[in-house]
Amino acid sequence: MKIIKLSNKLDKKKVLAKICSSKEGNSILQNKMELNFLYLKDIKNPAALILKQDALSLGADLAVHKDTILCKNITSNALLIATNAQLQKLSKKEKLQPFGLKEFAKEISKYIKTPKKENIKLMGVVNANEDSFFKGSRFRGSEAIKHIKKMIEDGANIIDIGGVSSRPGSEPVSEGEELSRIKPIIDEIYKEKLYEKVDFSLDSYSSKCLEYALDRGFNIVNDITALSNDKVAKVAAKYKAKVILMHMKGTPKDMQKNPTYDDVLLEVYEFFQERIKKAKSFGIDDIVLDVGIGFGKTLEHNLLLLKHLEYFLSLGYPLLVGASRKSMIDMITPSEVKDRLPGTLALHLKAAQNGATIIRCHDVKEHYQALKVEEAFGSVI
Repeated sequence: MKIIKLSNKLDKKKVLAKICSSKEGNSILQNKMELNFLYLKDIKNPAALILKQDALSLGADLAVHKDTILCKNITSNALLIATNAQLQKLSKKEKLQPFGLKEFAKEISKYIKTPKKENIKLMGVVNANEDSFFKGSRFRGSEAIKHIKKMIEDGANIIDIGGVSSRPGSEPVSEGEELSRIKPIIDEIYKEKLYEKVDFSLDSYSSKCLEYALDRGFNIVNDITALSNDKVAKVAAKYKAKVILMHMKGTPKDMQKNPTYDDVLLEVYEFFQERIKKAKSFGIDDIVLDVGIGFGKTLEHNLLLLKHLEYFLSLGYPLLVGASRKSMIDMITPSEVKDRLPGTLALHLKAAQNGATIIRCHDVKEHYQALKVEEAFGSVI
């Protein structure tokens, strides 16, 4: 007998098929192969003690505060370590328990599902303003259309047009000014029917600009304010548009002035819950979530969000990540915007591995190649 240590990133279905395990057994075994780490905030001490014993009885475990058994504090934090199969059994056990464990049993069910592997979509960026942080994304008139066509050839699935910079410290502009910037590009896209080749989104929170675009072939609203304006929600609902809800703390003008969170993961999650509820109240069901890399976050906040993207999949919507050439790369390894493509690719590949299905980027061709190489790993076990 020989032993081969396999990566925990292996394709579970393929390796089980190679062993010739039965189909019935495969589904059971796959649940045992999905290990989950659930961080439990402010769990009551009696609940922690009950959950610890129940977890151990199933072969799972719960890491608890060293003083939990002494009940020195009313609540503490804990880490549940369990496979999908163990979570399913725990969910049944805790339905009968007090101290908030009944609610816990209902809540953990959404973490049991194994995320489906989806094809990554690339969103190319075109800015019709002169003050976006990356000069290489700025285009006007015929040059913009030429660049759009090039991105389509390079593998873009979505083209995102913007007329107002949202870089840190930027100032808003009037709706009239924004429309004057994007109108020529939108008109040409409509004239050439480029919207029949790929999807088009407008990076805007102006209801007037969004209506103009949606009436001319665009079908995605990319709103960095996540429907703060009811007029935007009404326009999106009217055209049955897909809506990208992005998290931002503050405004572009002040968002990077010492952004702080008690828990960035939890606060962004709760923000999404609230904005999803608002979107649905307007009849909007086609939703994408964007954690807002660089929008009111420190380097640590950005890295935490990217590392734990899978957490947001439990909300049930696709995830978009846009870290293209952003300053967080400069904070890790000093570099000018023009030199940040390698760092961008590293961040976006990690995002794709962790659950993102839409990548917003400036360099479509390079991303297409990198993601195809990453995808090739899926062809082996």
